[in-house]
Amino acid sequence: MAEPLPPTRPRIPGSGLAKGLAVTLRTMTKKTVTAQYPDAQPELPPRSRGVIGLFEENCTVCMLCARECPDWCIYIDSHKETVPPAAPGGRERSRNVLDRFAIDFSLCMYCGICIEVCPFDALFWSPEFEYAETDIHELTHERDKLREWMWTVPAPPALDPGAEEPKELAAARKTADKLAAEAAELGAQTAEQAPQPEPPAGGTTTTTGTTTDPTTGTPEPSKPSDPQDGAS
Repeated sequence: MAEPLPPTRPRIPGSGLAKGLAVTLRTMTKKTVTAQYPDAQPELPPRSRGVIGLFEENCTVCMLCARECPDWCIYIDSHKETVPPAAPGGRERSRNVLDRFAIDFSLCMYCGICIEVCPFDALFWSPEFEYAETDIHELTHERDKLREWMWTVPAPPALDPGAEEPKELAAARKTADKLAAEAAELGAQTAEQAPQPEPPAGGTTTTTGTTTDPTTGTPEPSKPSDPQDGAS
């Protein structure tokens, strides 16, 4: 048999209104904090989405950011150039050269998809937000303006000491250790195969000041050099 439910306490009429008024009174008694902007700049969190900066050297004109942008506010123009072969007899290669990279911030909804999908880390968030314009056409920032925003991008936060090492660093360290071990093994093999120096025909001078007779092989005391011989 199911246990009977405990009796509910009768609800006092107007209790909800009293609770709401209590919250209002607590808020009214607190000290008001006013942000003195623009005289005092606000302290923004490090991951604030203010404006997007472009690191042009990393851009390969893959067009991935422009294709994934839901607002189609990224404009990219490029052309192809022929690169001579790196070695004689090789084939020529072609590469994309960036001509224009612009972002229309009047259309951008600051979703950050372009930054996330960029495979070469060419786009970064900057916390700067003071770029309002009186003309909407001025909100289209070309690559020179986007490059200027790069200098306002904060440094990445330090890694957690207890976090795992990134896979890229682990793979690079493993490869470097393997190459160092192969170089050490090759150096040891080269040292073993190197020919030993032969003693001179006139006998060898030992560290104890004796010479070895080449005919009998018995050590003989060496004659000390006379300082006057060199003078004469």
